[in-house]
Amino acid sequence: MSSTVVCERVRRVADTCSATAPSRPAIAQALDDVARIESWAAARRAALARMLSTKPGSFPEADIADSTGCTLNAAAKETERASTLDRAESFAAALDAGEIRPGHVDAFTRAAKGLDDDQKAELFDQQDELAGVAASSSIRDFEQHVRKKAQALQTEADAEARLERQKKATRSRSWVDQVDGMWNLSGKFDPITGKHLHDAIEAATRSLFAESTPATAPVDRLERQQHLHALALSRLVLDDPSTGSIDRRSRNGAPIAVVDATTAIPTSGASTGPSVDWGLPIEVPTSVLRDVFGATTPDVVIVANGVVLHAPGNLHLGRTTRLANRAQRRALRGLYSTCAVPGCATHYDRCKLHHVIWWRHGGHTDLDNLLPVCQHHHTQIHDHSWDIKLGPNRELTITLPDGTTLRSERPKRSAA
Repeated sequence: MSSTVVCERVRRVADTCSATAPSRPAIAQALDDVARIESWAAARRAALARMLSTKPGSFPEADIADSTGCTLNAAAKETERASTLDRAESFAAALDAGEIRPGHVDAFTRAAKGLDDDQKAELFDQQDELAGVAASSSIRDFEQHVRKKAQALQTEADAEARLERQKKATRSRSWVDQVDGMWNLSGKFDPITGKHLHDAIEAATRSLFAESTPATAPVDRLERQQHLHALALSRLVLDDPSTGSIDRRSRNGAPIAVVDATTAIPTSGASTGPSVDWGLPIEVPTSVLRDVFGATTPDVVIVANGVVLHAPGNLHLGRTTRLANRAQRRALRGLYSTCAVPGCATHYDRCKLHHVIWWRHGGHTDLDNLLPVCQHHHTQIHDHSWDIKLGPNRELTITLPDGTTLRSERPKRSAA
């Protein structure tokens, strides 16, 4: 921004402040002028700070503090900003033009601090794109955006190191409780092993108890689920036929990869494109994904805008069976990570597939008539006559007996 433009903006601000009754647009324009002048001034301060740092024997922070009356901490922030602008010319130009604020530069500086030299170089290589995002975003939104960029650069190295630490920390112990005489088992496992154990126990639970629940099961739904998991675990470990027959195919089935083809438009205006969720609970190194999925071909479920575009297996069983099959469960898992009832955080793996048009009312066991709901809400639907309607993109409307309406938009699944 030239000195002529700066002077014009200063004059406009002064005229607005001295006016008797300036209009709202005039006040808004003056505020914008002030913000741009402040950005231009911050660019000049950074340039002067850089000049100080080149002087032999100079302590630029002290000189800045003495000249401006600020603290040494504030002066150090000035020199950090100057260093960033010296390396990020796109940000320097945008600040000078008044297109971004000093806070945008400071957010970029903070994001770069935790990176090693190679990662920092990669972040600075993206400065043109990031400066454009900053120009169209608030400081807060930009800080979140650039922090995610920095975290993405760290993910692979950090995930490798974290997974190795977790593997070394894997433990299991057992003991007998002296009060109730119960044998106890406790363990913690790295996320990959934990994922396989979790899937095996959930699959065994569904296979063993899909039709009936043992008489030993508690009434409380959470305790009942824990009881069934314990029985399924003992069945898996001991191969004990007294607990029932287990579907080995469910236990050893192919992993699932969910491809979300929904086009997301962030504040920068750039499309993020499709994303893939491998069903793992943490950021996992690419090399580990290759190991996990290399031996078997994953079942690919493609979703977009609340609709399953593709999933393997028969998804339309009609009236041939009341129970949903494995293919339908895996397809809906591509859309839902929790119970479909708004506000319920019960994990999908602990949900039942409910017939929107009830089976006894002639409903079909087809994908577009199935909805994942937890045991609690499944009971509410059947015992308290909740009215459920499912839109073409799985927009959900639930009307309660008292007339209260719960609504949710199409399901949005977080993908890695």
